[in-house]
Amino acid sequence: MCKSIFRRVADRLDLLRLGKENYARKHGVTIGKGCRIYTNLVTSEPWMISVGDRVTISTACHLITHDGSGWLVSDERGRRYKYAPIRIGSNVFIGAGVTILPGVTIGDNVVVGAGSVVTKDVPSRTISAGVPARQIGTWESFTEKVLSWPSESDKRGKTYRERVDSVASD
Repeated sequence: MCKSIFRRVADRLDLLRLGKENYARKHGVTIGKGCRIYTNLVTSEPWMISVGDRVTISTACHLITHDGSGWLVSDERGRRYKYAPIRIGSNVFIGAGVTILPGVTIGDNVVVGAGSVVTKDVPSRTISAGVPARQIGTWESFTEKVLSWPSESDKRGKTYRERVDSVASD
């Protein structure tokens, strides 16, 4: 009991010390350069997750590399389990609260909207959202929309709040 508690405390301290990206790498997740990880990527099979370069995985996301429901069914050969890797390409934004299921590959230049459940592969250069996630736009239309937003050089003010308020929309 004490060893288990000590292990959990030590693990939590390790996460705080290393940060989410390096903690995930330590446990076997492959993570590219320039990533921003705001959720814990260490699952029961962390080595089955790979993340490309310049990827943001927002808070409260779940990357699930197994389907544990198979343990409910057994026969003379025992229970069944399904494991499959998750692959995320480069230049990808995963919104808050997204769930990605086993075997999904997300291509390059992709945005997955907040709260989506990704059950199938997401092709490169697409915008997907929903439950289940489906394509709602293209990378080109997304880029055009974003380029109409205020730029860094449009911000005015000394504090962070003043700079954000100076470009915030109603």
